[in-house]
Amino acid sequence: MKILAVADLHGDISLAKALAKKAEQEQVDTVILCGDIVASDESPEGIVGQFTKKNKRVILLPGNHESLATINFLSELYSATNLHAYSMYIGGKKEIGIFGCGFANMGPFGLPDQEIHAILKKGFNYIKGAKKKIMITHAHPSGTLMEKLSQFIPGSEGVQKAVEELQPDILLCGHVHEAEGIEEKLGNTLIINVSRKGKVIEI
Repeated sequence: MKILAVADLHGDISLAKALAKKAEQEQVDTVILCGDIVASDESPEGIVGQFTKKNKRVILLPGNHESLATINFLSELYSATNLHAYSMYIGGKKEIGIFGCGFANMGPFGLPDQEIHAILKKGFNYIKGAKKKIMITHAHPSGTLMEKLSQFIPGSEGVQKAVEELQPDILLCGHVHEAEGIEEKLGNTLIINVSRKGKVIEI
């Protein structure tokens, strides 16, 4: 199973086209868009379609710059899956379980950390039988190197608490642009800031 995970496109269609081409060249099975897909909740068309044109399954969730209504619209328009407050198996035979929470603990479309934690905990319960467990968020955890790289964007205590309690194998996130591409461990969990450049992950 190959995944291309991307965050913080902010409506950049040229970048989406380049990443869709990369998804095709790398023969990825699934594209995961970790929030802030559009620019300030405006002009949502065009981004997700770049990936579905390449016949890639798309899973997405909202960042702190788009509403749930926009993400639901994009999900329906492009037959994508909205992973916010949802969980699912990919890869067959319950090999890989993914669960997610969008938004962040700040910004125009924010969620309190307590709610972020509760959503992730509930989602995990549905896929806890998976051999590999992947958490998808927009926000990065507090108390990590990613948080220290920005003076303006705090990490999420809700995400941090969920990682420490649930110990997924991988957490894919974005949100803090200064932490582009950073990988670090929190307990047994590998945390990857997938960034605007995207990250191909083979599981």
